[in-house]
Parts: sequence; C-alpha cells; structure tokens
Amino acid sequence: MNTAFIGLDYIVDITHADGKLAKGTGMVLDEARIGRVNQALALSRAKGWLTILVKVGFAPGYVNQPKTSPLFGGAHEAGALALDTPGTAFHPGIRDDLADLVVIKPRVSAFYGTDLEAALRARRIERVVVGGVSTAWAVQAIARDAHDRDYQVVVVEDLCSAATEAEHESSLGLLRRIATVVTARELEEL
Repeated sequence: MNTAFIGLDYIVDITHADGKLAKGTGMVLDEARIGRVNQALALSRAKGWLTILVKVGFAPGYVNQPKTSPLFGGAHEAGALALDTPGTAFHPGIRDDLADLVVIKPRVSAFYGTDLEAALRARRIERVVVGGVSTAWAVQAIARDAHDRDYQVVVVEDLCSAATEAEHESSLGLLRRIATVVTARELEEL
C-alpha cells in the first residue's frame, strides 16, 4: 500500500528545552522519543514510503499569523514560530535529512494552506502514518483531515506528545475511532 510517514512540529520552539513555547508544555522531546522518530524516518525510507516533516511557522512580519487565535495570537509577542529563525528549525536531534519533503503550515492542520494534499495525491498515497506534537492538536487535526479525505490513518503513539499524559491518552482514545494506533516498534509490520 502506498504510504507516507508524516512527522509534525518537531521544531525547536515547541520541542526543545530552549524553545520559546516549550517551557512548561510537556512536549520537550527526550532522547528516547527522538531516537524513535529517527528510526521511524529511516524505516519509512527503507520501505519506500514518502517521508514528510511538517512545521508550523509564520512569514516575516507575522503577516499570516491569526492574531485573534487563542493558540497562535501571542506568537509575535513571544518572537516564536517565525519562519527562517532558529525556533522553526527542526529539533537538532531529528534527522530532517531523511525527509523527502518539508511542509510549512500556517495553522494547526497540515492540510490547511499547504501543498501536502498535492504531494500525497502525486504519489498516489493511500495510507498516512503520523507522529508529532501535540497529540491533542496537530496530530488530531491531520488525522481527522486525512480520514475525511479517505486516507487510511495510522497514529504512532510513542512518537507523539502532549502537554500532559492525560491529554495524550484522551487524544489517543478519540483517535482510535478514526485511526489505527500503533507503537513505533509495530511500524515494521505495516
């Protein structure tokens, strides 16, 4: 089955201890999770899957930032999520060189305002395998959008993170209604 692996928002501002939005979010990546993400990228490549990394970010001057958004409205005040800055670089532990494509999104969903769908259709992708941060936001958004676009959706639970373990587990519970939830170790069997 034609498959794409999609990793979401593994960027410094969100997942690195020095990130402008990472402090206190519970989404700082530890070495074990980084290792699993890199293994998933390498395995996906070995299987011939399309590998995609997605990052959220706003254009210079924050011209496309939704200022009224409770989630993104304060990014400009914090100097966060500005494209072409260290904060929107991928976490230094992530092997972004293993990505076939990098998609930049201006909102929560990786489909909104991006060329993700065109890339998936061009490769005749039928199944998307997803991991990222946050489970409650970006992962749920892409899983719901992909489901409604008739892709088979697989969520890799130990490649995901949320503000709290309870939020992570609650999100996975909802996602199980529209996606298959697996561990990184189980990816080899797909």
